[in-house]
Amino acid sequence: MIEVDNSQSDLFQLSNEMEFGDIHFKHDSETGLNAIIAIHNTNLGPALGGCRFVPYHSTQAAMYDAMRLAQGMSYKAAIAGLELGGGKSVIIKPPKIKDRQKLFAAFGCFIEELNGRYITAIDSGTTVDDMDAIATTTSYVASTSQQAIATGDPSPYTALGVRRAIEAAVKIKFNKDSLDGIHVAIQGMGHVGYYLAKELHELGANLSFCDINPENTEKAKKAFAGVEYSADEIFDVECDVFAPCALGDAINKKTVGQLNTGIIVGAANNQLASPEIGKDLQERDILYVPNYVANAGGLIQIAMDNEEKALTKVNNIYETVLNIFQASKRNNQTPEETANFLAKQIIVKAGTKNAA
Repeated sequence: MIEVDNSQSDLFQLSNEMEFGDIHFKHDSETGLNAIIAIHNTNLGPALGGCRFVPYHSTQAAMYDAMRLAQGMSYKAAIAGLELGGGKSVIIKPPKIKDRQKLFAAFGCFIEELNGRYITAIDSGTTVDDMDAIATTTSYVASTSQQAIATGDPSPYTALGVRRAIEAAVKIKFNKDSLDGIHVAIQGMGHVGYYLAKELHELGANLSFCDINPENTEKAKKAFAGVEYSADEIFDVECDVFAPCALGDAINKKTVGQLNTGIIVGAANNQLASPEIGKDLQERDILYVPNYVANAGGLIQIAMDNEEKALTKVNNIYETVLNIFQASKRNNQTPEETANFLAKQIIVKAGTKNAA
């Protein structure tokens, strides 16, 4: 179950603080659909962002999660140079699903009501089959089995982008051009975590990992001969790179003191529980790559209908990370502060151009 800090959960207060666009709610009693679509900004283009299908302990928690994720998608698209805005959707997963295909078809009808302002895609808890069900009632969906690039699964592209971000961080931190012998601890061995481990293993990195699903860790041990740790132990592992690849808020007031690493780069969204954590990391000389910079590969794959162009843009994440760290050092900012500033500049500029 998703647990998020929603102590400041007033909708309009949050909307103002996060410079939000609009938020939409939908209930369908026939299918049990309870869904939220958060559209952060559309200055650069329609808001694209995945659909999460996970349990939440409250509607407020689901709303807050959708809003944070949507804001991150706006910044991610801007930094990646895509003509897309930022959005996100969550479907609160019920204890019992009546008919999964009908539920996602009903969600597609919800998307259709927004007339193309929001485009959905795979995220935590959703599959290509779910996207195909959505596609029966709306065309505003990516990651389907009919998508031109591969199978529509963005995980390999996300993993590639994170690997390129790790390479840039290793260059910055250790002045090393190779990942050979670099020790990476991966928190979460789901789709992206597994593909990331594959990328790193092939380049000679040493791996440690954890996952709450024993099947995932067994699969990883057989494929990569890494060392398995428990979900609590992984934070204490002495490593060169810590890679959060599970759900958000992994680096919080409790876990930040446990870390024994020089670099944090991962695929998870909202890795830092608060901006203050970023300052703590900087004071401890731990190099943190903003999550939406590192994990943009999946969004790039979804946005581009050409594999060669998509791979080129994903590989450019390396240079983007180098540029952000150079700017953050010049301006005495955390990397996240610098990335946020650059993303906002791009978004505001696009809004000004649209208004002219």
